[in-house]
Amino acid sequence: MRRIFAISALSVAVACAAGWGYLNSKTPTRDGSLSLANLQAPVSVRYDEVGVPHIQAANEADLYRALGFVHAQDRLFQMEMLRRLARGELAEILGEKLVPTDTLFRTLRLDQQARQRAAEFDAESPAGQALTAYLDGVNQCLAQCATPLEFDLLGIPKREFSVEDTFASAGYLAFSFANALRAEPTLSFIKDELGADYLAMFDLAWQPDGVIERPLAQADWQSLGALARLSSQAVSDFGLPQFEGSNAWAVAGSRTQSGKPLLASDPHIRFAVPSVWYEAHLQSPEHELYGHFQALMPVPLLGHNREFGWGVTMFQNDDMDLFAEKLNPDNPNQAWSRGQWVELKSETVEIKVKDAEPVQLTLRTSPNGPIINDALGKTAPVTPVSLWWPILTEKNPILDGFYALGRADNLDKARAAVENIEAPGLNIMYANAKGDIGWWAAAKLPIRSAPGNPTFILDGSLDDTIPTAFHPFSANPQEENPPRGYILSANHQPKPASGIEIPGYYNLPDRAQRLDHRLSTPGVQWNTQNSQALQLDGGTAYGPRSLAKVLPDLRHIAGEDDAQQALVTLLKRWDGDYQLDSRAASLFSVWSYNVAKAAMHDELGDDLFDSLLLVRSFDSALPRLLGDAQAPWWDNRNSEARESRSDILASAWQQTLHDFAALEDNGAWGASHTLTHLHPLGSQGGLLGKLFNVGPFAAPGGHETPNNLANRLSPAPWTVNYGPSTRRLIDFAEPEKSLGINPVGQSGVLFDPHYDDQAEAYIQGQYRPQRLAEDDIAAHTQGTLVLNPQ
Repeated sequence: MRRIFAISALSVAVACAAGWGYLNSKTPTRDGSLSLANLQAPVSVRYDEVGVPHIQAANEADLYRALGFVHAQDRLFQMEMLRRLARGELAEILGEKLVPTDTLFRTLRLDQQARQRAAEFDAESPAGQALTAYLDGVNQCLAQCATPLEFDLLGIPKREFSVEDTFASAGYLAFSFANALRAEPTLSFIKDELGADYLAMFDLAWQPDGVIERPLAQADWQSLGALARLSSQAVSDFGLPQFEGSNAWAVAGSRTQSGKPLLASDPHIRFAVPSVWYEAHLQSPEHELYGHFQALMPVPLLGHNREFGWGVTMFQNDDMDLFAEKLNPDNPNQAWSRGQWVELKSETVEIKVKDAEPVQLTLRTSPNGPIINDALGKTAPVTPVSLWWPILTEKNPILDGFYALGRADNLDKARAAVENIEAPGLNIMYANAKGDIGWWAAAKLPIRSAPGNPTFILDGSLDDTIPTAFHPFSANPQEENPPRGYILSANHQPKPASGIEIPGYYNLPDRAQRLDHRLSTPGVQWNTQNSQALQLDGGTAYGPRSLAKVLPDLRHIAGEDDAQQALVTLLKRWDGDYQLDSRAASLFSVWSYNVAKAAMHDELGDDLFDSLLLVRSFDSALPRLLGDAQAPWWDNRNSEARESRSDILASAWQQTLHDFAALEDNGAWGASHTLTHLHPLGSQGGLLGKLFNVGPFAAPGGHETPNNLANRLSPAPWTVNYGPSTRRLIDFAEPEKSLGINPVGQSGVLFDPHYDDQAEAYIQGQYRPQRLAEDDIAAHTQGTLVLNPQ
């Protein structure tokens, strides 16, 4: 028995040692030396205490080649997932459940546009040389670095990354901003099926010219609702980042403690493991920049150095138009366009599926663009809906734009660089050590000549349906060195000096108004300390101003019940702050969902109601609905009686009492409002979720607060979907002491020390240095990797 026990123990020990050795072999090499082909001279990569590489190279080609290598060491699986999502190739490694997602992205033609852009790619331009060197570094790591654990688990074959993959990923970036596929089917249903009285709460212009005179069938609306849901789930269910909103501001030296401009930036992006940004400090004789990089991009979307820096927010302009096509009753392969029947273009593509036969997909294209509801396959409706999207037709030199922005040490250079960033629409917030601040809305804004409101599905049979011209960049919203001494962007609707109209899916004004109120306060001298407090502000006026419209009704509904009256008082006294111990924040969240569902679900059904809760204009619409006792939404279509606002409020209040009583910790916000960073393999929970996901953490803040740790309107408990993907603060009096934070960690490699080493600090509102000074880097170097020419 002793011998058997000893053998068993030895076997377990050997297995554990082998397992540990296997996992340890997957961690990145951050000390020692390696050989890289095509280097002209050795490159030094010093890793600081949080795993940020500080790369020193003798020339820019070596700099970008080394960046590609170290980026891939930490994020190879993220790169693989991003290109597969954008190109519609996830089912090949994840199986049949991903066929709908692949179908959607093939239907959007991101793969095709990537091939077209790659064919036009100028490898000799400065940005082209940077991308070529970067991808060479990525592919050398693919060949010689340890295969990621996820590759082994899923059986992913190694395949070199290409320029097409980078352009496809840039296309995904544009898609993740776009709200049209989620909003336009829902709002069009309300307009066409329910009518103008129902649409009034959204404060959208009622424009009968250009609307579809051919009514869509019920099957059409159901399928468009399914398409809206699919477009949302495609980027939310698999632990991949989706761009949502953002805060950024620049304060002139006249209003800062240091006398130099201060830049603050926190882009709001769906949380994931690994996080969206990869930080790296690049140094060569010609160039230095501390950047935040996306997978497969050699240029950062956020960056700074001692001379200048910039941040981004999402512009939220509407750059997608949907058109209902008019088919020939005698030939369903023809659509009416400019006075004649035109053949729909058709092609068949193949989607590879793991452990199953390939799926054949027929893609159709009208003169207006790809038919997008073909993504629903056999359940596609009778009426084809096409998509016009300039990213499919325009060149969009975004790579050149950000390459130049990383070298823009004055306003003229920055403005010229931003003009090349056409899609997705971004607000670029800029500051430099010379004292300048500037803001430019970067987008190619279409001149729409067709009648009708592009917020809705339009009639594709009209002449001049799709835009054929664009406004000049000079007409875009922008400001430089304004007299008030600060510039702010928080996804609110801008007011361009040119006076042009810019349709879009803008966020509530509340967040921008709150930030503007603080930044405009007389006598405040801004520094990195009080800027931290502003970035971490968890309050909003939205809840109190919404409740003010119905508090007398709730008092009446609560009657003589002391417990209910106490809850109404809790809401009345609430200041709108979402602190961890706030019971009022939880009560308001439960109540607002129940009111929305009681008032609107009967008209919309499951898919369209769920989609409506994701439409940005809904946030503005709900307070408007609460203030309108005559709105038709209050009547429940499923009952014979005609309900009033009081009836629906009473019903929602009773459900709220039940739901609030079931919350943990007496309803404290932090007990039910939590953040879990999802990994693609852990997004479905279970053992892999416990292994790969990071969290949960009790989360302060909430939807549309400055600390925008946002949850969707839903029943409790609430999962934080997106929020600040980094928080950056740069005072150009001391740019070497800039501050930042990563929501999870630098590395995407499980069991790496930097996989989740910043997660606790992030949720607690802490910051860490972004090191630029040589002595500071040297003092905090944890390992040095030397890349030698092969």
